[in-house]
Amino acid sequence: MAGLGTSFFRASFAGMLLCPLLAHATLQVERIALHQYEDGPVLASTYEVLPGETVYFSCRLSGFQVRKKEDEREVSLVWDAKVSDPAGVPIEKTFNGKIVETLTPEDKTWLPKFLVSFVVPPFAPSGRFRVEVHVRDQIAAQDLNTALEFRVRGHDVEPSDTLVARNFKFLQSEDDASGLTSPIYHPGDTLWAKFDITGYKMGEGNQYAVEYGLAIENAEGKQLFSNPQAAEEMGSPYYPKRYVPGVLSLSLDKNVAKGAYTLVVILRDQTGEQRHEERQRFQVE
Repeated sequence: MAGLGTSFFRASFAGMLLCPLLAHATLQVERIALHQYEDGPVLASTYEVLPGETVYFSCRLSGFQVRKKEDEREVSLVWDAKVSDPAGVPIEKTFNGKIVETLTPEDKTWLPKFLVSFVVPPFAPSGRFRVEVHVRDQIAAQDLNTALEFRVRGHDVEPSDTLVARNFKFLQSEDDASGLTSPIYHPGDTLWAKFDITGYKMGEGNQYAVEYGLAIENAEGKQLFSNPQAAEEMGSPYYPKRYVPGVLSLSLDKNVAKGAYTLVVILRDQTGEQRHEERQRFQVE
C-alpha cells in the first residue's frame, strides 16, 4: 500500500500573515507536481511512468485564510486525492488528510503542502492517468478542486468480451523479448511461448481465477503430449487485473521427429466458466 504524509514548505511569501486582504484571498494551488522520490526534482510533463513504479505527488497551497487568536494564527485545511486510470477507475483507495497548524508572527513565509505516494499497478494500461484533488479551507469555507495528469507507458493488451489469448509469440529463450518470426526449433531445444490471457470474468471485489494447460499435436492432429493444468492464478486486487501473463516451456526430445506440430494452449476461466483453445503451429527441423 502506498504511503502518504503531510509536510510543510517554507517559501517566500512576505507579509502573508499581516496582509489585511488575507481574509478575502482565494484558496489556490501554488504548485502541483510529480516526483521520482519524496521532495525530489519535479518531473517534466513528458515523463512516462512505468507500471510498478512508485510515484510521489505533492500539492502546495496559497490563498488560505487564518483565524486570529491573540498573537497566533490558526490554519485548518482538509484534503483528499484520488488517482485513476484513463477509464476513470481508481488505482487505490482515496487518500485524505488534514493540515491544522498554529502559526506565530515568525511564520510569515509558511505555506501548507501535502504529499502522497502511490504505485502504478504492474498491469496498468498505457494512457493518461489523473490525480484529482479536493481541498477545503474550513475557516474560509472555501473549496478548491484541481487535477494533474501524467502518462503511463504500459503493456497493451486488446480487450475482449470473451476468454482469449492475446500477443502470443514463440520465443528462442525465456529472455527473448522480440519472439520468433518463424517458430523453428531443433531436437533437444526448449520451446518457449508467452501470451496474455484476457476476457475472463471478475466476481465481487475484482476476484478472478484462470488456469491454463497445453498439448502437442503432430501434423495429423494426433496428440503426443498434454499437461492439462500447467499453471493457475487467482486473486482479488483493489485495481482490476485486466490480463494475466502466461508462459510455457517444453523440452523437445533429442529423438523427436522433424516436421510440423501444433501447440494447443487450453485456457479456463473458473469464475466465468469459460474455456478457450489457442492453436499455434511450429516446426521441428
